[in-house]
Amino acid sequence: MISRSTFIKLTTLGPIGAIVSSYQFLNDINNLPKVLILGDSISIGYYPFVKKALLKKVNIHRPLLPNGGFENCAGTSKGLKNISKWLGDNTWDLIHFNFGLHDIKHVNPINGKNSNSFDDPHQASPKQYKNNLEKIVKTLKKTKAKLIFATTTPYPNSKLKPARKPGMHELYNKVALNVMKKYNVKINDLHSFVLPRMDELQRPYNVHFSKYGSEELAKVVVKSILQNL
Repeated sequence: MISRSTFIKLTTLGPIGAIVSSYQFLNDINNLPKVLILGDSISIGYYPFVKKALLKKVNIHRPLLPNGGFENCAGTSKGLKNISKWLGDNTWDLIHFNFGLHDIKHVNPINGKNSNSFDDPHQASPKQYKNNLEKIVKTLKKTKAKLIFATTTPYPNSKLKPARKPGMHELYNKVALNVMKKYNVKINDLHSFVLPRMDELQRPYNVHFSKYGSEELAKVVVKSILQNL
């Protein structure tokens, strides 16, 4: 299992703008499809297993921090600010992306920091989430890459820090699915995959997954990528 210190190192956000705008293509194999993964810490967890499974089948990448760690793409508000930078001037054959889990969490309206109170607003309300997601999808569509949206994974109903109201993952996924249908984006339904297996795959009282859980998610992501290529 990944240690707590390593997990934090991989998922902690750097300062806005401190993101590597290019990718390390030195190990890419010519003539293989180029795939970009955009997502939060859930995708950071399964990314290494996806990369390993697709070795010599596709050239796969995700945004990197200056220190070489994986960039956490977080919610749609951050996505709007950084999507052009993450895409770069590269030609992508397929983009597998997700936003939602960060949008759902509650934040202090004064300082913008994570909150443990349901009385504080969501990072992005369902309406704002929809508007942000539409703008992101429009930008992604311009790349002409095949697009796959991964639904937001479920989480336990209690003892979460920062706070996330029970069942909001279902509401936000409903919003996202309507957007994806409008723009004809393929769906990788990780939510439905995880829901009946939460106790088996997820860490207790946590939105994150065990190493085994991330490996299982990776299998679904690999299958979706290969089917759509």
